[in-house]
Amino acid sequence: MGGGIAGLAAAFFLRDRGLDVTVLEGSPRLGGKLAVSPVAGVDVDEGAEALLARRPEGTDLIAALGLAGQLRSPGTTSSRIWTRGGLHPLPRRQFMGVPADVDELENSGILSPAGAQRARGDLRLPPTPRGGDVAVADYVGARFGPELVDRLVDPLLGGVYAGRSDELSFEATLGDLARASRQHRSLAEAAASLLPAPAPSPAAAPGHARPVFTTLAGGLGTLPAAVAAASGASVRTSAMTRELARIAGGWRLTIGPTRAPERLDADAVILAVPARPASRLLSGLAGAGPASASAALEEFRYASMAIVTLAYRAGAFPGPPEGSGYLVPAVDGHAVKAVTFSTVKWPHLRPAGADAAHAAHDADPVIVRCSVGRLGEEAVLQRDDSELAGLAAADLAAATGVRGAPAQARVTRWGGGLPQYTVGHRDRVTRIRAGVASEPGLAVCGAAYDGVGIPACIASARLAADQVLAYLETRDALAVGQ
Repeated sequence: MGGGIAGLAAAFFLRDRGLDVTVLEGSPRLGGKLAVSPVAGVDVDEGAEALLARRPEGTDLIAALGLAGQLRSPGTTSSRIWTRGGLHPLPRRQFMGVPADVDELENSGILSPAGAQRARGDLRLPPTPRGGDVAVADYVGARFGPELVDRLVDPLLGGVYAGRSDELSFEATLGDLARASRQHRSLAEAAASLLPAPAPSPAAAPGHARPVFTTLAGGLGTLPAAVAAASGASVRTSAMTRELARIAGGWRLTIGPTRAPERLDADAVILAVPARPASRLLSGLAGAGPASASAALEEFRYASMAIVTLAYRAGAFPGPPEGSGYLVPAVDGHAVKAVTFSTVKWPHLRPAGADAAHAAHDADPVIVRCSVGRLGEEAVLQRDDSELAGLAAADLAAATGVRGAPAQARVTRWGGGLPQYTVGHRDRVTRIRAGVASEPGLAVCGAAYDGVGIPACIASARLAADQVLAYLETRDALAVGQ
């Protein structure tokens, strides 16, 4: 149950096994945090607008749908940090804000001279002892100092989780770096070990390098409908599951309002829903396993956020927007935490023939996407849409010098949309999966477990589908043998 990308992908992975699959979605539409709608005549994603191209699960699924020809690459991924009174280039040699080149970091101007000098301490310090999991800010701050955490690491992690590095798990959010850090005395050296060797110069960099990110021509919001159609599943929206119960030979789901409940029986169930609904459904099952999983799911916190999409005439900017956008440190006190120049980052959104290096004709819109809201900052999201759009536009004007009001604005709210991978996350997920595994024919998947990005959600869907299929095959084999 659950009609986000994880639930739909799980249905897709079950499609070739001759199973009758039903997807139950409690809201009126499919797609979860994937949706697309027009702004100033341009179809722009309301939620996730890119997926990692170097992780194959997303692009493999798109290829299996026959949509590989619709994949589009960014025109640029160069980003900046708006801090200390200006826009500074994001260092190229960094891993989620952890620098591999402290000279490049210092030259960026992101840190004060004192902060840059402290960051160099990583190269001299002895190894920082670490037993179990720790907060990102604690470990990275011990190596480079708190200013680097505040002005570089926190904005990058905040862009993914809308969370804070003093709570986020080092092992869960920066897993590759956490592993590499055990092999290197310096964290900068560990970060460097995860990056490609630097090109001698920008001109020497290969022009055919595979892009880090990709999207679909019509927006990633078009993906859920394509997956649903290809899955062959029976898809129901506005079908909230209120109760899950074990019955002889399988499961019974109670759907709909209490005044008119509907019962649906199933051989197996995949819970592709956020942590709290999953916890509630598991709490109704007998046994220590479901109780343990339910308790672990109750520990999750979720951050709320909003995407404010603004359309400007090209001439409103003092010059063509540079790079794909910029990030904003929470310590600087701005409501907007990240900005994407959508029509710069994604050239396919511009009118045909528009020069990639310059703004389009003044009549053509420049689409800007502003992310608002971090964990603990829910108060800013209580403003109405027009006020929130005005706040985002004011921040954008302060950073870029754009003049005048936007021609059009769209506000999309994602209440409780992003699970927080706090310290101990991996142990928590282990407890959840162990508890769920004690109930044959039950599995979980989604953003709460192994990553919040689309490829990670699809990978968790594949794992859940494989678990269910293994159970059904074993059950059927035993039945034949009796």
